[in-house]
Amino acid sequence: MFVSSYVFYKHLSTDKIIVGSFMGYLRIFNPHPVKTGDGAQAEDLLLEVHLRDPILQVEVGKFVSGTEMLHLAVLHSRKLCVYSVSGTLGNVEHGNQYQIKLMYEHNLQRTACNMTYGSFGGVKGRDLICIQSMDGMLMVFEQESYAFGRFLPGSLLPGPLAYSSRTDSFITVSSCQQVESYKYQVLAFATDADKRQETEQQKLGSGKRLVVDWTLNIGEQALDICIVSFNQLASSVFVLGERNFFCLKDNGQIRFMKKLDCSPSCFLPYCSVSEGTMNTLIGNHNNMLHIYQDVTLKWATQLPHIPVAVRVGCLHDLKGVIVTLSDDGHLQCSYLGTDPSLFQAPKVESRELHYDELDIELKELQKIIKDVNKSQGIWPVTEREDDLKVSAMVSPNVDSVSQATDVEVGIDLIPSVTVKVTLQNRLALQKAKLSVYVQPPLVLTCDQFTFEFMAPEMSRTVAFSVYLKGSYTPPELEGNAVVSYSRPSDRNPDGIPRVIQCKFRLPLKLICLPGQPSKTASHKLTIDTNKSPVSLLSLFPGFANQSEDDQVNIMGFRFLGGSRVTLLASKTSQRYRIQSEQFEDLWLITNELIIRLQEYFEKQGIKDFACSFSGSMPLQEYFELIDHHFELRINGEKLEELLSERAVQFRAIQRRLLTRFKDKTPAPLQHLDTLLDGTYKQVIALADAVEENQDNLFQSFTKLRSATHLVILLIGLWQKLSPDQVAILEAAFLPLQQDTQELGWEETVDAAISHLLKTCLSKSSKEQALNLSSQLNIPKDTSRLKKHITLLCDRLAKGGRLCLSTDATAPQIMVMPGGCTTIPESDLEERSIEQDSTELFTNHKHLNLETPLPEVLPLQGLSE
Repeated sequence: MFVSSYVFYKHLSTDKIIVGSFMGYLRIFNPHPVKTGDGAQAEDLLLEVHLRDPILQVEVGKFVSGTEMLHLAVLHSRKLCVYSVSGTLGNVEHGNQYQIKLMYEHNLQRTACNMTYGSFGGVKGRDLICIQSMDGMLMVFEQESYAFGRFLPGSLLPGPLAYSSRTDSFITVSSCQQVESYKYQVLAFATDADKRQETEQQKLGSGKRLVVDWTLNIGEQALDICIVSFNQLASSVFVLGERNFFCLKDNGQIRFMKKLDCSPSCFLPYCSVSEGTMNTLIGNHNNMLHIYQDVTLKWATQLPHIPVAVRVGCLHDLKGVIVTLSDDGHLQCSYLGTDPSLFQAPKVESRELHYDELDIELKELQKIIKDVNKSQGIWPVTEREDDLKVSAMVSPNVDSVSQATDVEVGIDLIPSVTVKVTLQNRLALQKAKLSVYVQPPLVLTCDQFTFEFMAPEMSRTVAFSVYLKGSYTPPELEGNAVVSYSRPSDRNPDGIPRVIQCKFRLPLKLICLPGQPSKTASHKLTIDTNKSPVSLLSLFPGFANQSEDDQVNIMGFRFLGGSRVTLLASKTSQRYRIQSEQFEDLWLITNELIIRLQEYFEKQGIKDFACSFSGSMPLQEYFELIDHHFELRINGEKLEELLSERAVQFRAIQRRLLTRFKDKTPAPLQHLDTLLDGTYKQVIALADAVEENQDNLFQSFTKLRSATHLVILLIGLWQKLSPDQVAILEAAFLPLQQDTQELGWEETVDAAISHLLKTCLSKSSKEQALNLSSQLNIPKDTSRLKKHITLLCDRLAKGGRLCLSTDATAPQIMVMPGGCTTIPESDLEERSIEQDSTELFTNHKHLNLETPLPEVLPLQGLSE
């Protein structure tokens, strides 16, 4: 049921509640107080009548001539009806009968919006009614007769309407967001509404023009207007806006205003117990009812609904009852009050505090916490949960029908491999979601799977295919399947969120094909082992043809992107050589060789197999990739700055052209159209250049990650690092999965390596005392980063070891990762590093890449 409005009907010194609905139902209530938990009583509803037409507004006043009794005025969209309400006493309480009788009605020629009533013109003993139509016409009815109608000047949309008896004027809010006041006398003597179009006769003085008494711009649309009198000498006009409510004087001056925090829905001003102040009830769309004394919030209460109307009355000798009504017909009578709290907290026995004992206990607890962190790490080790088990199985063979679509590799037939992930749950799980991730440019046919509910002891298997989409090689062949689910518990029926993951390894044949081996290449690596050489045919079946002696010591690999790698096994020594034209392409084959050698000797039952690297660290090739990646980042910033400048120039030319086109007197364009076309072409060219640079930057970052993996592997083999130490190197050199302009690889790695040099690899307490900056900014060049990488390798070669645990004898300052300053070394150490670097490492090279930018047209005198 939708509610239009309601008022109180005074009868027998008791207020009644009258409600009219848009469904045409008119109801009169006389609610009785009920106990908590009891529902509404049947005798609360005194009268219910279906009037068929929607009810817009209900008012009670002296609307019938010849009597001063109160009658009920009901406003419909095309009709105004006045009723009398009468009752017949019965023998018992619920035997009372109430009925309404139509006294008269007015059929309206225009669609009504709202109405107000009062003693217009100072009449005594009767009330007149003023109805506002949807097109801004005020129609005045003197009880049973129609008096006159007037159009409000400049009316577009009707606003709330109220009548001030002290000033004898009508107050409304126009569509211009202005509060307007019209005198009744001015309305009565103005031009008739039927003659809205001015004629020559009207201009000669047949009628007066309707003028406004005063206006006030409030800057927002009003929801309601209410007029309250302090006494016979002063009254206030309250206006409820969409964001504020205003209190105005009779002459339109602002008495005060209040900015509201929530969107209001209704309000009701009424007199306060304090002299000279007003109380205001304001309901909002957050189901709250606020009570203000002038502009001070005095009370706030929660309602079970959004109120669309609020009134205060006296029901059954209970004064101050607040009646609220929602848009769906929920009627509630409540009062302001707080139930007394009878609970009193027991007194706590106070005791004296011994601070010396507290300090001793605190030190013991801190020592226990420190010992636990040293032995178990920061997070406590918990037992492995077996609620859900995730396993992945990669097909050993490629798919018979490749699932690769929309590839960018070339003319080669791109293979695909099927991966099956199985979920086995022990308990009932909810909202299980499987997410699969592989390293780009590898892509999945489907990477998201959702299971709404999994019953206990169930097994779900999903299958998807993986293939190569880009024309370059991925940095890793490992994939990761992550399952997030919710486990219901007694205290949390919705479930506790948990995550479990499973890693799987993709086959080399997914990105690589057999190729022609080459004995000459630009980049070479030699891996030493402690066991006899193994035939490459047994290590890489499917990449070479079986020979007669079953001994293959050279094998070629061709990546789908086009690059080639050659693997050679020595016949006399225990060495393997990997060589390629691209430095980053050595990583996948080298890593695959070491993994397959370890698996081969494990199957033979040999457990002491080990690999080592004794050659020079290829830092020069690694630094060239770093320089290339960094210069692409700098080039991207330059392109974005140029694109921003050209966009500003383009908008400035557009504004000038628009000014020329709007000018009433035509003026020459002065080649602005040619300049606009040239700037547009520059914007498009720069946007294409930015996209191309972003693609190149992504590929460069992928190659840099491959080279970084290779350098970490060689450092680990060179210094025989443990898996924990290799993990520290990986965390320092590979902190980002994706490179961005805001946070780049260079500054992040520089901060991490500087932290290692300052802590576990430091040589003096002076270096340990250095503080790192808390900001990460893009550096000017890569010289400092390359210097720190070289210094890291030098200190590892001199016996330094990587660790994260703190030493009590050498206190270290742990800081958050951030930007770093250059670590000052002595001149002797500087010279020794430079001398040793010629023997241990290769010299650095700076790669100068200048990407050509589109030509631009500088435009002077145009600004944003």
